[in-house]
Amino acid sequence: MAKSKEELSFETAMDQLEEIVEKLEEGEVPLEKALEFYQKGMDLSKYCHDTLQKAENQLTKMMTDEGEKTFDLDEEE
Repeated sequence: MAKSKEELSFETAMDQLEEIVEKLEEGEVPLEKALEFYQKGMDLSKYCHDTLQKAENQLTKMMTDEGEKTFDLDEEE
């Protein structure tokens, strides 16, 4: 039985996503199974993105003498 997203660690989700990508890149997956893999991969990708976003939001808060202060990270695109 698959773990729920609450029980799924970021690392496990990334491992599962990498496995799905490898299977899809092989190109020998029947269409129905490929669509199933793709949907699961999209779900895992969103979970990982959301988890990273939450971690980034937590890291952008710093404790100062006056209390909690937030700052923006410069992102290169």
